[in-house]
Amino acid sequence: MDAFDALLREMLVVTAILALPAVAIAAGVGAAIAIAQAATQIQEQTISLLPKMIAVGIAVALFGGFGLRLCARLFSDALAAIPAIVRG
Repeated sequence: MDAFDALLREMLVVTAILALPAVAIAAGVGAAIAIAQAATQIQEQTISLLPKMIAVGIAVALFGGFGLRLCARLFSDALAAIPAIVRG
């Protein structure tokens, strides 16, 4: 079970690393839009959606290659760990 536990831990770390840029950028853009809405007293909820979507799309485009390499490494590690997981 040690091989499975190590693989599960690595999977959780990769998931966190993949999600961090998009979540951080969405939070930053959301905070900037909220400050602008508070300053102008425009309280429309749908205004912040489009800038967040664009920013997250750009982040995914920029960090996509890095994330794909991480996923490929995780997949190859998972395939290499199959014999150790089956043996127990």
